[in-house]
Parts: sequence; C-alpha cells; structure tokens
Amino acid sequence: MLKIGLIGYGKAGQAVANVLGADPSLKLEWIAKRTNLGTDRVLSDGATPVIGLDAIDLPEWLDAHPVDALVDFSSPEAVHLYGEEVRRRKLMLVTGISAYSDVELAYIRSLGETARVICSPNMTLGINFVILAAKLLREIAPHADIAILEEHFRNKPEVSGTARKIAEALDVEDESITSLRLGGIVGHHEVVFGFPYQTVRISHDSIRREAFGTGAAFALRELATQTEPGYYTFEELLMQRMRSQWLHA
Repeated sequence: MLKIGLIGYGKAGQAVANVLGADPSLKLEWIAKRTNLGTDRVLSDGATPVIGLDAIDLPEWLDAHPVDALVDFSSPEAVHLYGEEVRRRKLMLVTGISAYSDVELAYIRSLGETARVICSPNMTLGINFVILAAKLLREIAPHADIAILEEHFRNKPEVSGTARKIAEALDVEDESITSLRLGGIVGHHEVVFGFPYQTVRISHDSIRREAFGTGAAFALRELATQTEPGYYTFEELLMQRMRSQWLHA
C-alpha cells in the first residue's frame, strides 16, 4: 500500500482526496494547505490530518509522518516548498497543475534526476487517451484539417492548458483552439479532424473533479512500477499500460 501526502485542498484537492482516500491500494496519510491551520485539524474520517505548510518544518514532519509519494493540486509556487525533500528522499511526485512557468517546469524536470516524477496539466485518464488517439490519427492523416474546441465554466479566464497541450501534441497552432465559457461546465475538450468526405470527432467531458483523483491514482500505481528515476509524462505511462495489455491479449 502506497502512503500518500496530498498538497492542496481547494475544490480539485478535495475531490482528489475523496478518490485517494477510498482507493484500497493507497493510504492518504495527510493533507497540506498553504494556509496556517496548525496540525490539529482532521477530516471527517477522524484520522487524516490537514496541516498548514507555513506552520510546520517540512523535513521534521516527513520524518514523523513518512510517505512514499506526494500529490500536488495546489499552486505552481508550492513545488519550491517541498521539491528538495522530493529530491533528497526520492519521493514519487504526481502534480496536476497547469500553470507552471518555464522555470518551474525546468525545476520539476530536475527532480526526475533522483525521483520518479509526473507532471500533467490534465490528470484525467480520458483526456490523455484522447491525446493518444488524436496523435495516432494525425500520423495516419497528416493533411487533415484540425480544430480544437474547449468549453469550461463561465469564470475561467485563460485558454485551457489542456487544449494547449493537445495543440502542441498535434503540432498545430494555438489559433486552432476555440474557447467557450458557459455556465458551470467542468471541462469539455474536442478534437475535430476534417477530411474531404468525412469528419472525425474525439471528445472528452469531465463530469466531476473526482476524475482528477482517478487519474492521479493511476499515475501513482504506474510510477510505482518504474524501476528508474525520471520525468515521466502521463502519455508515456498510459502507452506502457496499453502495450502491456496488447502483449497479453
């Protein structure tokens, strides 16, 4: 059973905690928020402490409450609070934050020199499968027209990081992305391939934020099977699982 420390307890973090806490292969040892909560708050299960990162000495806390992996759904800056402990203790790291700067991404990649690390702007299994399928179709039909549609809740200001990742994976410009902001949509991504006599649409909908937790649990289990440190992508881990399934089919 893998012991997990969760960083971040906003809307996404709470949904991820629900999934990790219910997974029999994982044990959610503690949750850390940036705010100063002290160390005496617990979840409704009466067992999982919720701590404030600013209120503790993290090395001492990890000595007393060791974990095998950290899962981060907080903010881009948080990696600098725990990154060196990931490096020193060779902890697995799963981070699902989409707004990292180039400098922060370079730092996270450097943690892969000693630890097993995965960073994905969208931690859902479905969207990463969509990217794999779209890349395959792009290889088969390189001259097809491609458009990317992303829909999110009304107040989301920026273009979806996931849509940008899809555009990058398919080697198309960000201008191919159309964004819609409507009501309370959690997340919809669609890749449209236009052919002379047919249209292919590959789409994914996030219905609840717990989908991020399902993806994080998958990433943790797959990282645990890797024998070498490294900076892994969700796509790589998913492809390894698919190859394994094909070989044993």
